Amino acid sequence: MQKLLQHINSPVELRHLEQHDLPQLAKELREFIINIVATKEGHLGASLGVVELTIALHYVFNTPKDELIWDVGHQAYGHKILTGRKDIFHTNRQMDGVSGFPKRSESDYDAFGTGHSSTSISAALGMAIASQLKGDTNKQHIAIIGDASIASGMAFEGLNHAGVTNANLLVILNDNAIGIDPSVGALKQYLTNVKKGTQKQDNIFEALNFDYSGPIDGHDINMVISELERLKNIKGPKFLHIITTKGKGLKQAEEDQVKYHAPGKFNAQTGDLIVTSETIQPPKYQDVFGHTIVELAKQNKSIVGITPAMPTGCSLKYMMDEIPERAFDVGIAEQHAVTLAAGMATQGLVPFCNIYSTFLQRAYDQVIHDVALQKLPVIFCLDRAGLVGNDGATHHGVYDLSYLRCIPNLIIFAPRNEIELRNIMYTAQLGLNQPIAIRYPRGRGVMIDWKQPFSKIEIGKGTQLKEGTSMAILSVGDIAKNICEAIQKCNTPEDVAHYDMRFIKPLDEKLLHNIFKTHKSIVTIENNTVKGGFGSAILEFASANNYKNNISTLGIPDNFIEHGSVNQLQQSTGLDVEGLTGYINETLAFLLSQESST
Repeated sequence: MQKLLQHINSPVELRHLEQHDLPQLAKELREFIINIVATKEGHLGASLGVVELTIALHYVFNTPKDELIWDVGHQAYGHKILTGRKDIFHTNRQMDGVSGFPKRSESDYDAFGTGHSSTSISAALGMAIASQLKGDTNKQHIAIIGDASIASGMAFEGLNHAGVTNANLLVILNDNAIGIDPSVGALKQYLTNVKKGTQKQDNIFEALNFDYSGPIDGHDINMVISELERLKNIKGPKFLHIITTKGKGLKQAEEDQVKYHAPGKFNAQTGDLIVTSETIQPPKYQDVFGHTIVELAKQNKSIVGITPAMPTGCSLKYMMDEIPERAFDVGIAEQHAVTLAAGMATQGLVPFCNIYSTFLQRAYDQVIHDVALQKLPVIFCLDRAGLVGNDGATHHGVYDLSYLRCIPNLIIFAPRNEIELRNIMYTAQLGLNQPIAIRYPRGRGVMIDWKQPFSKIEIGKGTQLKEGTSMAILSVGDIAKNICEAIQKCNTPEDVAHYDMRFIKPLDEKLLHNIFKTHKSIVTIENNTVKGGFGSAILEFASANNYKNNISTLGIPDNFIEHGSVNQLQQSTGLDVEGLTGYINETLAFLLSQESST
């Protein structure tokens, strides 16, 4: 049979195909995605589930003039392949390659940049209203959103507004009953009842003034095309409910949708995951959190765990399995997660609210207004802090120190290893009279023997890791590992002192006074933006106390960091071992030249 996909470099060629050829194209597109992701890694299940929908959308609508907005963007691989990026798709999520998410600067077909959920309806409505104001009444605006994302508050804000407009908006609900983890909540049950035909109440989307149609089989490409053609000619807000299977076309991905959301490398022919050698490795920080909260919760009956739709990713799943009545997945609802934790704290519970650093940005007002202002002892555990790698600019957790440091009443701690993470979790649940944010990175730690007995950490207390005479390096968090190696490799390690300040707020001012009085040069290093972060806090301390030492701040530069491996991104920002070694040598040489000139 003639291969169709190899001749399609844009939707223009796609639209020249006969409709009866499209199932064959869908088969080829699935195989193409599977073969690339099997070796290059990435998000698999979501894109496999929308292959027919993706083809139908570009077949029916005049893209890019008609605008498609893919919510989150996990499911946009087929879209990228059909819109001119097939030949470079093997670079997906790699440094200087194709982004794993829709990105306006990458293609005219990417109408709106995404990466965080539940933004598509608001964005598409904004575009539709703009077209209306400009008199472009035939232009189509389509938001494709999943059943997990549509449960988020922002999606309902968009639906609520759209329902009182006559904007030319089509919302497509891709209903597969799963986001990254299985969908949760009453809306999931409602959609399940709609699919079964047992829903007796009014249709919620019709009640919001949408022209509702469905549910239809999202893998019946002819049915999807027929419905899209019909809806294209209906004015005002429209809603199409389609049923799909995440991971469609790969048996293992259909059967284990959580694991095959982003499975890593696998055998493209069999679908089996490629198992790496069973060498003993340090644990992932998320698993240290997951095991530790279970251990603590068994001792302290007041502990509860909360996560917004990331129980597997943050490892709260361990607590959900062992103590389900005290562990809560609230769905994609970061604002609700934070204020839910605040409400629990008022009643004497000890809430551990685990949210990825990049997603806590979505609940900033709640952190300030509902938690910190009321001095409620919520324990925020910020997973994926720092550079996260191939997910890129939408997912790097490099702003939390800056956006949290200005909030009164909030303690901020960054553990440099697994034991420090365990001990600060232990300390926090003993009883604080204010909230605390604990930020830790994605990936593995540095210790094999990490399950040590708990010990209490003194709030606001830093520690010296190494003595030195001329230069003092101040760090917070896991970047200490690179610094320790860099100091060992530098020309004169005896000249360099290293301090783990641990707390970004409150600072250990007693230790800082000692450091400033005994070292000529101070260097701060963090895996947070240099603007407003840990280094800025040290500069403020120096200014307030009239210190004149040479102070340098190293961290993430003031621009958005794109995708690549963590090692590559550390190299590009000078935070890898070699970059730090070079910087230390240059700084020491400068200090020596200053001394010789005087």
